[in-house]
Amino acid sequence: MSLTGMNVEHAGRRGLALGAALLSGLTAAGAAVANTSNGYNLMPGVTDISRDIYALHMEVFWICVGIAVVVFGAMIYSLINFRHSQGAVADTSMRHSTKVEIIWTIIPVIILVVMAIPAAEIILKMEDTRDSELSIRVTGYQWKWQYQYMDAAEGINFFSTLSQDSNFARQLHSGIDPRTVPNYLLDVDKPMVVPSGTKVRLLLTSQDVIHAWWVPDFGAKRSAIPGFVNELWFKVTPGKEGIYRGQCVALCGRDHGFMPVVVDVRTPEEFKKWVEAQKTAVKQAAAIPPEPPRSAQLLN
Repeated sequence: MSLTGMNVEHAGRRGLALGAALLSGLTAAGAAVANTSNGYNLMPGVTDISRDIYALHMEVFWICVGIAVVVFGAMIYSLINFRHSQGAVADTSMRHSTKVEIIWTIIPVIILVVMAIPAAEIILKMEDTRDSELSIRVTGYQWKWQYQYMDAAEGINFFSTLSQDSNFARQLHSGIDPRTVPNYLLDVDKPMVVPSGTKVRLLLTSQDVIHAWWVPDFGAKRSAIPGFVNELWFKVTPGKEGIYRGQCVALCGRDHGFMPVVVDVRTPEEFKKWVEAQKTAVKQAAAIPPEPPRSAQLLN
C-alpha cells in the first residue's frame, strides 16, 4: 500500500473514532434534553403511549443526527486534509479489507436493533387492550362519528358532527371569515366524554367507507373499516383533563376535511355525573309518548 493510501486509512480511522465519540455524546445529550413541542416537533401528549412514542422519536432523531455527524465529519475531514492542493495523490490500488466490511455491517445492525427493541415494545403496548375500564363503540359515517357507550355508561348513544359555526363558515359565499370562528373545523356539537385515569377501549368500525379516528395528544390513531372492528386504547393522565381535538385522517370523501374528533376528558367524579345526567335524559325521552302520524291527526 502506498504512503498516501496509509494516510487515507489513518484518516478514516481517526474520523470513525471522532464520529463514535460524537455519536455517544449526542445520544447522551438527547436523553438529557427535555424537549417540548414547538410546532416543528412531535408533542409529548397526555397519555403514557404518546409519551413513549415521543421518547422513541427523539431517540431515533438523535441517532440519525449522530450518523450524519459521523458520515459528514469523515467526508469533510478527508476533503480538507487530503486535497490535491496539499499534494495528496489518489491511491488506485483499492485493496479489499474484510475487517472494514465487517465493521460497517455490524454497526448498522446494532443501530437497527437499538431502535427496533423499544419500537416493538411500544407496538405491543399499543395493542394490549386488556383490563380496559370503559369501552366505547365508535362508528364512522360520511361525515360524522357515532359513540355508543358500554360498561357503566351503557345506554348512552349519540352522533358527533361538525359544529354549526364551522359548518356555516365553510359554505361557499357564506361571507363569514373562518378566522373569526373559534376552533374552525375542529369543533363538534357533542364531543365524546371520557374520564381521566381510566383505560378507555375504542371499538372502531364504519358504516360506509374507510375512516380513521385520530387524536394526536393521545398518540392514538386507528382505521375504521366497514365490516371490521379495530381496537385502540388510551388512558389520559390524571390532572390532564380538558378538551382534545383530532380529525378523520382517511380520505373518506368530498367532505373529508369536515369530520373532526373532539374528546372532553373529565375527572372520574365529573364523568359519573355526566353519565347520570345522560341516562336521565334518555329515560325522560323514552317516557314521552310519540306523536301520532299526521294522517291520523287529520282523521281525528
